[in-house]
Amino acid sequence: MLLDARSGAGRLDLHPLVIIANLKPKNAREPDKSLTLELLTEWLAEQAQLPYFKIDPMKIKMAEVTEVIGQAYAQRYRILPVAVTPETVVFATSEPMVDHWRGDLANILRREVQCVVSNPLDVSRYLMEFYGVTRSVRKAKDQKDRDGNRDISSKIINFEQLLELGKSANLGADDQHIVQIVDWLLQYAFESRASDIHLEPRREISIVRFRIDGIMHKTFELPTPVMIGVTARIKVLGRMDLAEKRRPQDGRLKARSPSGREVEMRLSTMPTAFGEKVVMRIFDPDIVVKEFSQLGFSEREGKLWEAMIAVPNGIVLVTGPTGSGKTTTLYSTLKRLATPEINVCTVEDPIEMVSPEFNQMQVQHNIDLGFAEGVRTLLRQDPDIIMVGEIRDLETAQMAIQASLTGHLVLSTLHTNDAASAIQRLMDLGAPYYLLQGTLVGIMAQRLVRTLCPHCKRLDAQVDEIKWKALCHPWRAEVPKRIGAPVGCLECRKTGYLGRTGIYEMLKISSTLRSMIHPGIELAKFTEAALKEGMRPLRLSAAMHVARGTTTIEEVMGVLPPID
Repeated sequence: MLLDARSGAGRLDLHPLVIIANLKPKNAREPDKSLTLELLTEWLAEQAQLPYFKIDPMKIKMAEVTEVIGQAYAQRYRILPVAVTPETVVFATSEPMVDHWRGDLANILRREVQCVVSNPLDVSRYLMEFYGVTRSVRKAKDQKDRDGNRDISSKIINFEQLLELGKSANLGADDQHIVQIVDWLLQYAFESRASDIHLEPRREISIVRFRIDGIMHKTFELPTPVMIGVTARIKVLGRMDLAEKRRPQDGRLKARSPSGREVEMRLSTMPTAFGEKVVMRIFDPDIVVKEFSQLGFSEREGKLWEAMIAVPNGIVLVTGPTGSGKTTTLYSTLKRLATPEINVCTVEDPIEMVSPEFNQMQVQHNIDLGFAEGVRTLLRQDPDIIMVGEIRDLETAQMAIQASLTGHLVLSTLHTNDAASAIQRLMDLGAPYYLLQGTLVGIMAQRLVRTLCPHCKRLDAQVDEIKWKALCHPWRAEVPKRIGAPVGCLECRKTGYLGRTGIYEMLKISSTLRSMIHPGIELAKFTEAALKEGMRPLRLSAAMHVARGTTTIEEVMGVLPPID
């Protein structure tokens, strides 16, 4: 193997660890696994008696570190500054035994120079990206200054002038530096598994944040004039009105992930005091559309859901707050149902992800095409299954009921805390109880929780019985002997969590429960009857996930509805 590594090093300009990792040598500690480049880098750090460091752009201030030394010097010695303080500068290197540059830099910078050991591929990659992005930002800002808008943000003195900030961008959306910045942000968001990108203008330095596994992370800082150019570029890509900055706008665009997948993004702009705020919702097909087992269904829940959606006609509802995974559940379900023999039609606001298996209609309120009008149109399109994005009013509820009565399966969503509350919500909208009795097939309430990182989680944590009882209240559940706990590793960015899963409350409407749907319905008694028939409430579903070591008590308590 050493001979192979040496011959490889002679043929290619590759770091020896990269060549060894490519040979996939066996890991003596875990024989079923091979030695990865990260493990080899950690070993090198131990040999050099230096800290190991995983480069994470979200935790590095690019503008600051790239000011310390020039790119040419950094590339010559293959070193990357990763942290700067008034007293010290920390450099990442993959060649810790070659350190004659440390003394020279300590004298030049007049600061202590510290070393950490990082993956050689990361050092090479981020050397190019950090300096490239910073250079693009700097040149874009210089171009802005040359156009006569120097220090515009420093002249702002009142709210009216703040509003003018977003109207004065002369930096072209097609400027090559702006294009590079936008391309880098999109690619990095895809690599980071971000679900949303937030571009947030501020007085002087604007910020970029990613939402990953439901949590916001500050990613990058841009001078506000450059952020205006980035916003303009995004609006051009999304076919939005570039001149309109006073009104909110919606758009969408397609891009490709580093692996070549086509990824759709939904865009939304909002005028703020410092300019236009942009949010890009990312719909990666590999994330949005999943197999039922990947949604977090237990075997029992999977069978219940399949039984609900297998009926030829009726209404099936998915409930939960915004961001609870309803869209993922519906798209995954429709993907499962959309065979060549079945005509699946949807009416959405907006279309979250374009799918060739469905016939999708966009709600357009400006021409009086709402959900109700959309369903009315779909009924003339010979559908088998209709998905209504959301039931918001009586007219939409009535059209959904009519569609189910005429022999169609209707899937839709509502915003309620639990499954039983959906019935009360429909009746509050004005839907006749006797029609609900005849059309409701089932209701599923859901939430999303972060899952423990499979690479580093502990499965031997002791259970805090007080927290366990608070989780299960008012129901009782056997206290598990051990549960999982977060640790933190490179794969999960030291958070201890990686990915999300769903917790579900499935209510199948039986003949007994149908008879309880009437104008004087008491949700407490209705829920009690559903529990007797086997419905597992959200809290017990969450407790089962905790007992299996999928997530933690603290995580699920943060998303469960409050107890009355």
